[in-house]
Amino acid sequence: MKILNRNRIHIYYKYFLKIVAIILLFPFYSCEKIKNKNKKVLSDSAMVSSAHSISSKVGIDILKQGGNAFDAAVAIQFALSVVYPNAGNIGGGGFVVYRLNSGEIGSLDFREKAPFLSSKNMYLYNKNDSILINYELKNNDLNEMIVDVNKSKIGHLASGIPGTVDGMVKLHEKFGILDWEKLLNPSIKLARDGYQLTTAQSNSLNSTKDLFLKVNKKSIPFVKNNRWKTNDTLVQSNLSLTLNRIKNQKRDGFYSGITAKLLLKEMNKGKGIFTQGDLDKYSSIWRKPIVGYYKNHKIISMGPPSSGGIALVQLLKGIEKYNIKSYGFNSLKTINVMAELESRVYADRATHLGDPDFYKVPVEKLINSNYLENKFKNINPLKKTPSNEIKEGSITYNESNETTHFSVVDKFGNAVSITTTLNGSYGSKVVVGGAGFLLNNEMDDFSVKPGFPNMFGLIGGKANSIEPGKRMLSSMTPTIIEKNNNLFMVLGTPGGSTIITSVFQTILNVIDYEMTMQEAVDAKKIHHQWVPDILYVEKNSISNETKKQLISIGHKINERGTIGRMDCILINSDNKLEGGSDKRGDNIAIGY
Repeated sequence: MKILNRNRIHIYYKYFLKIVAIILLFPFYSCEKIKNKNKKVLSDSAMVSSAHSISSKVGIDILKQGGNAFDAAVAIQFALSVVYPNAGNIGGGGFVVYRLNSGEIGSLDFREKAPFLSSKNMYLYNKNDSILINYELKNNDLNEMIVDVNKSKIGHLASGIPGTVDGMVKLHEKFGILDWEKLLNPSIKLARDGYQLTTAQSNSLNSTKDLFLKVNKKSIPFVKNNRWKTNDTLVQSNLSLTLNRIKNQKRDGFYSGITAKLLLKEMNKGKGIFTQGDLDKYSSIWRKPIVGYYKNHKIISMGPPSSGGIALVQLLKGIEKYNIKSYGFNSLKTINVMAELESRVYADRATHLGDPDFYKVPVEKLINSNYLENKFKNINPLKKTPSNEIKEGSITYNESNETTHFSVVDKFGNAVSITTTLNGSYGSKVVVGGAGFLLNNEMDDFSVKPGFPNMFGLIGGKANSIEPGKRMLSSMTPTIIEKNNNLFMVLGTPGGSTIITSVFQTILNVIDYEMTMQEAVDAKKIHHQWVPDILYVEKNSISNETKKQLISIGHKINERGTIGRMDCILINSDNKLEGGSDKRGDNIAIGY
């Protein structure tokens, strides 16, 4: 019999001990990994939370160089146009809500506008001739007209006049302290040299390839012969040149000169309707934010043409009289009360909300306590009201899940909350030849025909009909909250028709359920939008028993994936900043 030498026995024994240790310690190791993944992101000085690790790092670097929250916001916005092409953009628009360290608050509307050659019937055609109508209907019966369901979503006619570049220039000119050029350098380098794709991004580009090829009759950086893989490098040379022109010429680097010529050339090729006059006359607008209160917290959010702020204040005022903490998180009564409130709030939209420059929006009435008390008085926590019994006209507000949001707080105490979008994922799918940026498909956010649903099943009315130069209604809800006159929370999310309800529930999670910022972001959410009469719930968000109870009182339940993708910042009682970012995406919060 062969005898093993002592050294070999010793080696085998060491391996044996390691294996035993791994087996015994694995559960603790796994728990620690999970714990670290959901570990609080805390900072004493400043915080950024955005949809991509690269854009968050760009923002933090600007803050470390002495920039303020507005400088960081501008740099993040342009970085997102490179590293998050699904929704980050210079060919789209959005909204800013801000709070200065002095307590001064305000908002900036850089929402897209309808081109001057647009008309309210531009996506309709006659049953008999199938010719798209770009002029006013006179003797034709509107009910006889058919909606071209693709023209407002895909291709050149789907785009509104972009507002992002003008908005960022205005934001920097009013509040920025670093040189403009310094804020553009990171995005230019990222576009020129490229960056590595995440798994989510490579999958997204692969799934959109056919649409890109259908819309673009030229080579574009988002399409390659083979499939994109994780860590592949995406280079956007033409976009880097466009960003460089914006760096050197600010607004003129986009709305006039070479970039404008390339944009108009692209429009002409695709039978779009942009003109140089549209670009010359575009201007973002400083607006008064919506202000309301919830349990001694001051809520500061975006007003029209966003429906977000009004709806959020309505929801918070409505739920304040219910003790949802005692009901329990995502219990039958809590979910039903939220759904009942949401149905009534969403039913206020089409007849009351639109672009305030074109339509008189009754803001004060809509958030008036007496009005809301009467509106919500027949809600029963254990009874579901059918949507056809809720009579408030039509709903109007749309956004894609591929909107994006970011929040910034700087060491000076300034806070910025920005939601920005192309609408659908990659917008209209049109990449401007020679300029390298994607165009939005925000025209679908208008009501293309009274009562006709948009891509998210939401229907619209007259207040949000298409008019030349008009801004389409939005659901984006960038929000800042004060507690005891001090900055308390900065938050917002993408998520289409679920934006408002996601922000609403995140606020409740922190204030009523006393969750940390990350816990509030991670918590499963529900959504009801009046029409269709369906209660949407995230998978695994409610127990089977609660589901049965909700069905028994009349709810139709539809399980779906992620609702919302929050990027938030909370100021804790010890004045530490806590970042919360949705780990179901590539989102990340970074502090210093």
